[in-house]
Amino acid sequence: MNAEYIKSFIESAQSVIKMLLDIEAEPGDMYEKVSTFPVEQIIVMIGVTGRIKGQVCFELSEEIAKMIASSMMGGMPITELDYISMSAVSEMGNMIMGNASMILANKAINIDITPPSLLTGENIEMLGKVPTIIAPLKLQGLGIINLNITVEEVI
Repeated sequence: MNAEYIKSFIESAQSVIKMLLDIEAEPGDMYEKVSTFPVEQIIVMIGVTGRIKGQVCFELSEEIAKMIASSMMGGMPITELDYISMSAVSEMGNMIMGNASMILANKAINIDITPPSLLTGENIEMLGKVPTIIAPLKLQGLGIINLNITVEEVI
């Protein structure tokens, strides 16, 4: 997988997280998964088409999701994730991927994205058709958001 794609997704996520939560998201060590693997409680999944195809998923805990929803809803305290707050979390993924699309377009790599889908639950497992790159973003004292990047170049 082209490092430019991964770098663009990480850069975009860092920018949006900084804007929403006013904290730094420090990249952790990336790794690859090629088989089924467990994921956090909440997944925002966005498809990618165009020069590359596949999906990017944002994997986060319920607590981080509540913080993001609260921030996106003007600071209103969120005690449980309902339809509106889950929609706000989905929109965060949309913002990251929209920004990543612009970053890639500036490098002459054109992609389109699908509307976000949100999955919640316990014991969620993911399996991609192609290897998945896991790019952890450490949020200062709050936990980690994993970017699960499963894309391949279209020739």
